[in-house]
Amino acid sequence: MAADLEHKPRLVLESVVGFGGTVEGGLHIHPDGKHLLYPLGTCIVVREIGNPKATGFLNGHSDKISCLAVSNSGRYVASGQSTHMGFQADICVFDFQERKLVHRMLLHKVKVQALAFSADEQYLASVGGQDDNTLVVWDLTTGRPVCGGPAATDLSLCIRFFNNRSDMLVTGGASTLRVWDIDFQNRKINATDVNMGNIRRQIETIAIEAADRYAYCGTASGDVVCIQLNGPKNYKMIGPTKKFANGILSTTLTSDGDVLIGGGAGDVAVLSKVDLSLIKSVTVQGGVTSVSALGDHFFIGTNMSNVYYLNNKTFKDELRQTCHYQTVNDVVFPHGYSELFATCSANEIRVWNTKTSAELLRIQVGNLECNSIVFTKDGRSIVSGWSDGKVRAFGPQSGKLIYAINDAHKLQGMKRISGSHAGVTAVCVDNSNQRIITGGADSQVRVWRISGQAFTMEASMKEHKATINAISINSSDTECVSASDDGSCIVWDLKRFMRRNIMYAQTYFKSASYFFDESQLLTSGSDRKVTYWDAVDCSAIREIEASKTGEINGLDISADGTFFATGGGDRIVKIWGYDDGTCAAIGLGHSTNISKVKIAPDGKRVVSVSEEGAVMVWRVPELDIQQLV
Repeated sequence: MAADLEHKPRLVLESVVGFGGTVEGGLHIHPDGKHLLYPLGTCIVVREIGNPKATGFLNGHSDKISCLAVSNSGRYVASGQSTHMGFQADICVFDFQERKLVHRMLLHKVKVQALAFSADEQYLASVGGQDDNTLVVWDLTTGRPVCGGPAATDLSLCIRFFNNRSDMLVTGGASTLRVWDIDFQNRKINATDVNMGNIRRQIETIAIEAADRYAYCGTASGDVVCIQLNGPKNYKMIGPTKKFANGILSTTLTSDGDVLIGGGAGDVAVLSKVDLSLIKSVTVQGGVTSVSALGDHFFIGTNMSNVYYLNNKTFKDELRQTCHYQTVNDVVFPHGYSELFATCSANEIRVWNTKTSAELLRIQVGNLECNSIVFTKDGRSIVSGWSDGKVRAFGPQSGKLIYAINDAHKLQGMKRISGSHAGVTAVCVDNSNQRIITGGADSQVRVWRISGQAFTMEASMKEHKATINAISINSSDTECVSASDDGSCIVWDLKRFMRRNIMYAQTYFKSASYFFDESQLLTSGSDRKVTYWDAVDCSAIREIEASKTGEINGLDISADGTFFATGGGDRIVKIWGYDDGTCAAIGLGHSTNISKVKIAPDGKRVVSVSEEGAVMVWRVPELDIQQLV
């Protein structure tokens, strides 16, 4: 983050809709039995069980969180991150009760692969990623390293302390499984390779039984290897006979000592501690990357960002939380209504309650991607543009398809496609609910007249040379502006269906919006600038450098025109005064590029969406708004 932003006021992160399901072992039940913890981008989300709205956030990382661990009593929460090649990756240790950072540990390079707390909470062990591959033991009192060394000759993936000793731990990885003995007095650590005989496995996850006699290791081959930890470190048994598809990604132990595993194909199963035979199983949606237990209660996290609850007695899965698991492409509020908003991502549209973060509606269309959405002004339908070149309108309460415009934009025969989206890439509706304006990857802008479930194309305007990224219409429905990757924004006359004016810049235009009195236009793009344009002659009035490191993907102006919000490749949500053009507040939380931002009609909240699948709701303090006027 640039030095000039460090002292800016921070937006309050009010709620987060999202779950970082790709982090293996990332979902944890806190030992108090009341809270769930999981990573999302650069922050750790804390929320009460049964409450869909996040109750707290642990912030401290500068890049995506790669692993997470919670101490036995729940006093400490530790997380590691991944970063760019050649840089050190942070380990952050938080005090859970006070919600504050206690230690920041820097030693590993590029990525922290796995973390584990000792049983007495005196030590933390960490393993680096492929470019580091070292094992380090940290003193939690001082935050200093005690000892360390190379974890293995090959990549290490997981680590686990013994349950009754703080000087013994186990690591596993690609064709490696080691038991470590820590000599705190001499600050040394010694490894003993487990004798696996002829068996060769990649160890993905480790669970150690309560008496520290055996360790159960889930493998990428889809079976569990049991090794003995007392005396000689030898392989004992392997099972089940029928392996689980896509490997075993997570393991834990039930209160009876049996092994609960999560498979890469969505299998959740209990294996006997006697012979590792299958006792019972259930299948959920997505690969099971996290299994967290508290007594007979389990929470299951998948890489499709679903969280399930499971009771060991009934063993029936119950969906508790769901969110986008791929890039969120667009976010929109209904006209003049701030209580809910809609987002779209790969194959789905979701409607959310702004205050509670609860999902109200989900619309799914298989094997396609939704690029853009908008509510009609009367709120009776959600109009969406899809990667198959169709425009689909759905009921906002029922989710049923009202109508579909087939072949709204071409998919084949184009000389050049810019950007990552195909088909219909921008959608806009007029104020009378009679016309829809669409833009596509075929570089065309088309106007459609809608009457009930019937539709006709009024015009197809062909002047752009690349993908249309955004379309905005004025209040009188007489003109609209389209932003394109070809470095131009065109103002179209919607009566004659001809170009009224054009704006050029050395950029890929990502967004274009009218000021509320329509005297000016605001645009943003890959040149990292926000440009003010005169709406009459389309001459540039002023340029603001809105980012120093990344393109500006999202821009939205408040309803009263006092401020606007931007977000993009620098991963920071920024609030700007419209008149003075200065940054008034920033919001930090996204770990990947922000794809869109939207200000609520009442101006009290800003919603930002990003490539990690996160939907973040920020509260705009009234003090900041008053300062901007």
